[in-house]
Amino acid sequence: MPDARSAPTVGQIVLGLRLRDLRERAGVSFEAAARALSVNPTTVRRMEKAEVGLKPVYVEKLLQVYGVPQAECVAFLGLVEEAGNPGWWHRFRDVLPPWFSLYVSLEESAALIRAYEPHCVPGLLQTPDYARALLRVGFPGAPAEELDRRVALRMERQALLHRPSPPRFWAVVDETVLRRPVGGARVMREQLDRLSELVALPHVTLQILSFANGPHPGMFGPFQLFRFDIPELPDIVYTESLTGAVYLDERPDTVAYLEALDRMGAQAAPLKDTERILGDLRKEL
Repeated sequence: MPDARSAPTVGQIVLGLRLRDLRERAGVSFEAAARALSVNPTTVRRMEKAEVGLKPVYVEKLLQVYGVPQAECVAFLGLVEEAGNPGWWHRFRDVLPPWFSLYVSLEESAALIRAYEPHCVPGLLQTPDYARALLRVGFPGAPAEELDRRVALRMERQALLHRPSPPRFWAVVDETVLRRPVGGARVMREQLDRLSELVALPHVTLQILSFANGPHPGMFGPFQLFRFDIPELPDIVYTESLTGAVYLDERPDTVAYLEALDRMGAQAAPLKDTERILGDLRKEL
């Protein structure tokens, strides 16, 4: 059977979806595809969902069954090999939980990242000292070397905001996020300064939801929505708990989260007020 692994890359997810599309267009059932590989139909389903690795020998056989021309088979197999290459974040697997590695892969490939955060500054916008203060609480007793690795991972994730073709990042944060003292006054001043620098970038949008605005649609907790310039890949929503995460890609779910983000964006302070609010908060420190 194909090799299992903890979290697929975006490339593997896309290839799984393409295999499903090819199978459906060819009118081949799960059972017929499974017979061609001498495996259980569940295995084919898991290949299409990127729940298991794609072995080139299996993929080549399926492409033949689906009537894909030889030249296209060669190109597809090349993509399978490329998608199997580990991303840069693989270097941090010692501090990267399996359930979060998919998040980093989605984040790296997204064209649009929208987020709601009621507790802390979004990871892509954090300073090293702010991140360290949060991680020290999240991983009590962790040695300094481990905290260094976790901070380094978070900082390396931020590189996507400064690459030649960055994704658009749009976050709505509660006023609580900017008033909660993390790491002391100096750390908070530096963090607010960092936010002021980042919101000046044309692809970074930060809106602040004040206490005075009352209840809002996101009060159940933080979440992120990823959108891609890849036709096969739907919007994906990420939510997490203390020990794991949930990824949602069914349209009714993602539409509900998107509507919540839109409503919170309308309820939050206008974009033109963000820099003023950040400046006012900094003066209080």
